[in-house]
Amino acid sequence: MSLHNYNGYQSNMFNLILFGPPGSGKGTQSEKLIVKYGLKHLSTGDLLRSEIAQQTALGMEAKKLMDKGQLVPDEVVIGMISSALDANPLARGFLFDGFPRTAAQAEALDKLLDLKNTSINVMLALEVSEEELVRRLLKRGETSDRSDDTNENVIRERIAVYHSKTAAVADYYKTFDKVMMLKGEGTVDEIFARLCNEINTRL
Repeated sequence: MSLHNYNGYQSNMFNLILFGPPGSGKGTQSEKLIVKYGLKHLSTGDLLRSEIAQQTALGMEAKKLMDKGQLVPDEVVIGMISSALDANPLARGFLFDGFPRTAAQAEALDKLLDLKNTSINVMLALEVSEEELVRRLLKRGETSDRSDDTNENVIRERIAVYHSKTAAVADYYKTFDKVMMLKGEGTVDEIFARLCNEINTRL
């Protein structure tokens, strides 16, 4: 892989990881941040679907595993992220959504970004009380087609899984002083303003 085209304009990229439990409004905030700061949205789920649709080598490998009900290994996901970074050399930065989910993935991502002469600037995590999340998701379940938004036990389980995974990633980035926990309750605009304040202090 050639790195010559990264030096210079790539090093001043702004890369952020946005975390938030199911129902925290992360999707809404991601869209607003992408528009405001000109970031490229990097969702590993979207990347996987796109690589499979394009029948790339990585996509075919991932599909084989998914068809067997197995998880796609980190190195395949990192390979897809590497391709996405290479495809957008002029991006002002990337917003990582739903990745990394483990400390090992965070380490692998850091190594990859280091190769590209860039790094993660900040991990922003939206904090919302469990009762508020359950209330929001059940309300969303009334209008969405998502069956996992209609069962309170399933919702609480999803929230518990989120916390157990996020904690590990947050601990990893805390060692580099890159984690900001933000209150994810209030109006969409209030939460957006909190996120922007954090980003602006680092730009």
